[in-house]
Amino acid sequence: MSDFAKQSKESPSADTKLQTRRMFLATSAATIGALAIWSLRKPLIAAEASGKSSSLPATVTIVDFGANGKSTGKVTVPTVSKPDAEWKHELSPISYEVARHEGTERAYTGNSWDLHDRGLFRCICCDTALFSSETKFDSGTGWPSFWQVLAKENVVEKTDSTLGMDRTEVSCRRCAAHLGHVFDDGPRPTGLRYCMNSASMRFAKLA
Repeated sequence: MSDFAKQSKESPSADTKLQTRRMFLATSAATIGALAIWSLRKPLIAAEASGKSSSLPATVTIVDFGANGKSTGKVTVPTVSKPDAEWKHELSPISYEVARHEGTERAYTGNSWDLHDRGLFRCICCDTALFSSETKFDSGTGWPSFWQVLAKENVVEKTDSTLGMDRTEVSCRRCAAHLGHVFDDGPRPTGLRYCMNSASMRFAKLA
């Protein structure tokens, strides 16, 4: 066999080298593109997991309540939307998990399930007034329970099917914080039981 034939057999042709290079470049481009898409997708995943605050409108109309517990009427206010990292920095671990990631505190562990003082229960994230101690009752569940929300305008209720059953989730209208669920096994006069998480609320005592 001639030296030229040996060289042709042992060394890849120019066309083969070109094809190999093109395949390498194409694979690299695809990999870089996939990484770029993933890097863009990660903030979206974080936003979805942070209480869906990214989908809030610019403003909402709620009913405001003063320090005396009395309604001061409807007001249109900006919604409260923050990056997940900021919520995590501002809230306690349990409040962050419950309010921003739709968690549930363990029964009988919250700071207000057995609270009997007079006052208002406000959103831990944006201070929107949610419930009054006047409608609070002992449900025997270990979570603070109310037979009525303070103002329907201040909450959002929607179907939650995450555990293989249909429940009605209750969240804050102004910041989308997860509060708990409402059931139809409560006392009169409404027959409702708003089963809330202490971690999603702060208690403002009335004089």
